[in-house]
Amino acid sequence: MNVIEAIETRRAVKHYDANHQMSEEEVQQILSMALLSPTAFNIQNWRFVQVKDPALRKQIRAVAWDQAQVTDASLLLVLCADLKAWDKDAARYWREAPTEVQDFIVPAIDQYYRGRDSVQRDEAMRSCGIAAQTLMLAARALGYDSCPMDGFDYDAVGKLINLPQDHAVAMFVVIGKGVKPAWPRGGQLCLDEVVIQNKF
Repeated sequence: MNVIEAIETRRAVKHYDANHQMSEEEVQQILSMALLSPTAFNIQNWRFVQVKDPALRKQIRAVAWDQAQVTDASLLLVLCADLKAWDKDAARYWREAPTEVQDFIVPAIDQYYRGRDSVQRDEAMRSCGIAAQTLMLAARALGYDSCPMDGFDYDAVGKLINLPQDHAVAMFVVIGKGVKPAWPRGGQLCLDEVVIQNKF
């Protein structure tokens, strides 16, 4: 499946075959694709909590409006943002770059983020959103369905997964074998309404 087809056929599917298991190779391939997602300064501030424990999944479902896809999809990923990734040995993000690039970029990371909590959070959330789309398109390319989710109690989920203090839950992505198609598209806005030329 090419990228355009994956984009056109990706839908937020809510119903999954609870008995279907993805192979470990498929899961690793999808997660590896997510690692290629872009992040500002290459700080790779997303963290993917793969929830495998069925009991924990049931607990998460209970605080996610009892949405069946939390337990029925083959893969439940809680996308979390490491808000302090910029301050955790930033040189490692550029270890393979030429020395002159490292000498410029690594100090710039500190200058850009230090003391700017809202920037740290905004960047991390943007990164998680981009990674989520990568996950969903990779899943679609392998013939799987997916659903991005934000209908849950963020604090409760954070407690259930032992979220570190310097992290924030961004969203869920579930992936699996859909058993019921998504509803028809509700109605896309036309390009003329959403594309602005130069200025509003």
